[in-house]
Amino acid sequence: MPKDNGINVLIAEDDLEIAGILRKTLAAEGYRIALAYDGEEALRSALAHKPDLIVLDVMMPQMNGWEVCKSLRARMEYNDVGILMLTAIGPNLNEMTAPLYGADDHLDKPFMIPELLEKLAALALKKHKPAAGATA
Repeated sequence: MPKDNGINVLIAEDDLEIAGILRKTLAAEGYRIALAYDGEEALRSALAHKPDLIVLDVMMPQMNGWEVCKSLRARMEYNDVGILMLTAIGPNLNEMTAPLYGADDHLDKPFMIPELLEKLAALALKKHKPAAGATA
């Protein structure tokens, strides 16, 4: 029986290969997964289902990840949602820009799976929900 850590994650990624890798990896760690392939779909999904965590690509069609993040952070009830920005725009720009839009953390592409899992576990703890393998 697959493990379930009780944490809902929205993966917003327009690259189908990366989205598939993220879905498979996070599901294997017990996360409950929802997928969105563009910014508007990500915002609609987040507003409809309020995930615990969001892995949010920056460069997506319809609406970029920064706009999605800013829109969610403008709503008080979404301040407890952990947002990890994921992008290939470059570490310096991502490091400076992600916090300006309200993201909790960022990860640059290409990324290592252990680092992604570590960042999500830290966000889950920060947002008061223990993640798989994390201790309080």
